[in-house]
Amino acid sequence: MKRLKVLIACEESQRVCIEFRKLGHEAYSADIQEPSGGHPEWHVKGDVLNILNGGEFSTMDGAEHSVDKWDLLIAHPPCTYLTVSGNRWFNVERYGDTAIRRYKDREQAAEFFMRFVNADCEHTAIENPIGYMNTHYREADEIIQPYEFGHPVRKATCLWLKNLPTLTPTKIVKPETAQSGGKSYSGPALYARDENGKILAWNDPRTARERSKTYPGIAQAMAQEWSAYLTGQADKQLSFFEEV
Repeated sequence: MKRLKVLIACEESQRVCIEFRKLGHEAYSADIQEPSGGHPEWHVKGDVLNILNGGEFSTMDGAEHSVDKWDLLIAHPPCTYLTVSGNRWFNVERYGDTAIRRYKDREQAAEFFMRFVNADCEHTAIENPIGYMNTHYREADEIIQPYEFGHPVRKATCLWLKNLPTLTPTKIVKPETAQSGGKSYSGPALYARDENGKILAWNDPRTARERSKTYPGIAQAMAQEWSAYLTGQADKQLSFFEEV
C-alpha cells in the first residue's frame, strides 16, 4: 500500500494525524500551538503556510524532514470570525468600532481559508462550521454531524473537498436530547471536559480549545476512508452502520 504524505493544518489536538499514523502514513500536524496529542515528533510548530506546498521543515523533536509535495492536505482554519454564531457582532450601528474591526478580522480569516483552497495539492479537505465561507467562497460539499460517527451530539461541520469523496457515516447514534424546560444540551458543551471528565463552563479558557478538537470518530473516518480512496483500497473498505 502506498504510504501517503499528509499535512493536517491548524491541528494542535493531533487526532486526525494520529489516525493516519496508525495506518502507516507519513502524517504531520501543524499549528502555532504546541500539540496536546502527545506526539511532538509529528508536530510542526509555526506558520503552516511556510510548508503548505511542501519543502523542508523540522518537527518539535528537532528532526529534519523534506516533502516535495503533499498527497493530502486537511485544514482546520480558525472559525472565530467566519461562523454564523458570531454574526450579531457585525452590526456596526450597535457595536461601532468593534464591528468594524470584526469585519477586518473576518476578511483576514477568509484570506487564510483561501490559502488552503489554492494550495498546490491535488487532494484537499477544509473543515469549518456553517458560516461566511458558504457564501463568500461556495457551498460546502458535505455537512457532517458527530452523531453520524458515534458521538451523541449535534455540531454541524462543513467540508469543502477537492478530489476526495464525501465521508460515509460509520456509526449513527441518537443525538442530544432536550432537558426539562425545553433547553437542549449543546454538542460542544457535552464534549468540552477537563482531564477528570467534568464539563467545562462556557467561559473557561480551556473550553474554546476543547470545542475546536475534531471528534475521534470523525478523525478515524477521515483517515480510513480517504486513505482507502487515495491508495486504491476503497473497494475493499467496508463501512459500518449502526443505528441506535
